[in-house]
Amino acid sequence: MATHAVKGATTADEATIIDVVTLAFSVDPAARWSWADPHQYLEHFPRFIRAFGGKAFAHGSAHLVDGYAGAALWLPPDVHPDEAALDALMKSTVPERIQKDVFAVVEQMGRYHPNEPHWYLPFIAVDPARQGKGYGGALLKHGLVACDRDRSLAYLESTNPRNIPLYERHGFELLGTIQIGTSPPIFPMLRKP
Repeated sequence: MATHAVKGATTADEATIIDVVTLAFSVDPAARWSWADPHQYLEHFPRFIRAFGGKAFAHGSAHLVDGYAGAALWLPPDVHPDEAALDALMKSTVPERIQKDVFAVVEQMGRYHPNEPHWYLPFIAVDPARQGKGYGGALLKHGLVACDRDRSLAYLESTNPRNIPLYERHGFELLGTIQIGTSPPIFPMLRKP
C-alpha cells in the first residue's frame, strides 16, 4: 500500500486547493443540483468553497496530499462557515425555483450539527483523475489525528452516497438522511474520538 504525504496547506495553496475541490465536486449531486448549469457552477462554486470552508486556511486546518492530488478543509471547534456570505451567495446565485428547498436543506443540516465543540469537515476532495488511490483515506486519517488528540467529535455531511463507506471505515456513523423537495439526499455523519 502506498504512503501518501499529507501536509498542512497555507494561504499560498488556497487558489489551487479551491480548483481541486471545484473539479472534484463537479459531479457531486448536491453541488450540481444547486448549480446545474456548468458556467454557473464554475463561476459560483469557488465562492461557495471560500464561504463554507475557507476559514480552514486561516486556522491551519487545511490539508493537501501529494502535491494537489486532494485536499481537506477542516473547521476547528467553535470556528464556523461564513453564514452571511453563504446566505448572500445562495440568494443571488441559486436558481429561484429551488431556493426554498436549498434553504430548508441548510436548516436541516444545522439541526444535525453537534451542540458541543467539534471538528467540522465541510470539504474533502480528490482530483477525479486520481480518485481510488487512497488519497481521501490519507486525508481523513491525517485530519482525525487532531480529533482524537483533543478527544473531540468530528462531523461531516456526505453529499455523495458513494463516499459513505470511506467515512464509515474511519469511524463515522450515519445519523440520518436530509432530503427536501427536489434535493438529492445528504447524509450527516458523526465520529466519536
